[in-house]
Amino acid sequence: MQKGIIRPILSLMAAIAIGSGFAAELYAQEYESTPVTISKEKLRIGDQVCYSHIVLERQTLFSICQAYNVTLEDIYKYNPSVKEKGLQKNSILRIPVKEAAEELKSEPAAEAASAPLQEVITETEKPQEPGPETAETSRRIHTVKWYEDLDVIADKYGVTVEAIMKANGLKGRKLSRRQQLVIPAPGEVIEIETEEITEPVADNQVSIQTDTVQIADTVVKEEKKGLADFLFPKKETSLSLLLPFKATGSTSSTGNMDFYSGVLMAVYDMAEEGYDTQLNVYDTAGGKMPATKERLEESDIVIGPVSPTEISQAFKTGPDAKAIVSPLDQRALSLVESYRAMIQAPTPHYVLYNDLIAWIKEDMDFSDRLLVISEKGAKQTETVVEMKAAIDSSGLEYKPLSYSILEGRNVTGSLEYLMTESGTNRVYIASDSEAFVNDVVRNLNVMIHKKYEVVLYAPSRIRNYETIEVENFHNASLHISAGYHIDYDDARVQEFLLKYRALFNTEPTQFAFQGYDLASYFIELNARYGSRWYERLDEADKSMLQSTFRFRRDGNGGYVNTGVRRIIYGEDWSVKKIR
Repeated sequence: MQKGIIRPILSLMAAIAIGSGFAAELYAQEYESTPVTISKEKLRIGDQVCYSHIVLERQTLFSICQAYNVTLEDIYKYNPSVKEKGLQKNSILRIPVKEAAEELKSEPAAEAASAPLQEVITETEKPQEPGPETAETSRRIHTVKWYEDLDVIADKYGVTVEAIMKANGLKGRKLSRRQQLVIPAPGEVIEIETEEITEPVADNQVSIQTDTVQIADTVVKEEKKGLADFLFPKKETSLSLLLPFKATGSTSSTGNMDFYSGVLMAVYDMAEEGYDTQLNVYDTAGGKMPATKERLEESDIVIGPVSPTEISQAFKTGPDAKAIVSPLDQRALSLVESYRAMIQAPTPHYVLYNDLIAWIKEDMDFSDRLLVISEKGAKQTETVVEMKAAIDSSGLEYKPLSYSILEGRNVTGSLEYLMTESGTNRVYIASDSEAFVNDVVRNLNVMIHKKYEVVLYAPSRIRNYETIEVENFHNASLHISAGYHIDYDDARVQEFLLKYRALFNTEPTQFAFQGYDLASYFIELNARYGSRWYERLDEADKSMLQSTFRFRRDGNGGYVNTGVRRIIYGEDWSVKKIR
């Protein structure tokens, strides 16, 4: 098969609409702080240096202008869409840096080129001696990515679409992947002829093209080769995706569709790196197994199904040695003991609880005190049992406090009696009741206002509790051990967001991130190790966009993801990943 060709084989439908806005307990909603933090990322638009600022929830133009010391006119000048459409969450603002000339002199070119939201900028000519910048010296060469069109590129460099078309002799708006474009200086147009060579595209295929571009009488030929081509040999990866899309019903499963969109993104991106993938998609809605034994046997990677029942059915259908990745459901952990080829991707709750305890041990000082708070008379759910077992088996000394939700208003005295004034009061809540956890957090904030130093440790589900004021999390310096967390300051995440928006015209959900992480991780693993890749999982720890994959064999059973991300809610309203 030709390198760089992706063949999605869709057994469920002719057309798929990607949705968003689906919420589930499997994913914790991220909270972004209101205050404006000055971005560390900068880019150059013409002769102007600009900050690259990602708009967070509840930020306003007024607060952004104040933080960056710019006027509303400055924002509108470099972001005309804001004036028309208003401020949009997760959009990227270009904010001019005052004294731009000084910024240009002080910043190394390599640093400017490494900005995650800006393509590497190269000048076609550089003067031998320092002197005023001319139109010739400010021309740049841009290599077209598969997700980009002329509007995206023009907006990136702060020039018009018409200027780019004239500078490159384009008669239409169609671009080819890896096509090289001359980006004119602001207000300047150069004459250049381009020749584009394309290959025929077969039905149901996306062809990665080889481009020939003529620039200033120099012919540049570029063939699709990624770094992986030189590091190790590979073959095409066959990936089967089994999800309950409910394609034949009146209502589709939006979360699973988002997951699928993330998988598609991964397949395209891995093709950019030189990894060829054949994607087979099956709808498992209704409890049926649409994939035959032969199809599963031919697959290098099987992601899904979701429910434990469907996963058991897939193991019975497919060959004994075929590894199956459980992508979403915590309940599937029950199958790990039964199937050595089972791979549980969501980090189990007990791993998160044990990490919290380890974190407390690392933080504890001799003057600190550990308080364990539980709900009196509450039902002992599996979660509560696991949380108590983790703390009881840790060997840590702690002060217990148990009270009922009805006693909440009168418990501050008992709480204060247990606390220390000389050190930090580290608090662990052994409860999965939102009402009770909310009451404990409220009481802890009362103690904080009384000048007691408090640090709260909790599993990631606490972020899903809508009744708790987020301000109280920051006051209590909330420490979370999470299986999922998206760091929006990460350059990789920012790149993913730009691509996803360009391709699907919507924002990615946590399901989309999960689909992307899993598909890209296992495609690379198969290319590196071949068909027995699952035997090398414990050697392939990797931090992805949303998850950290650290698979370890569970006794004589399958593999469990033990990857954990540690999150701290700071007093400055920051939410930081420290691991």
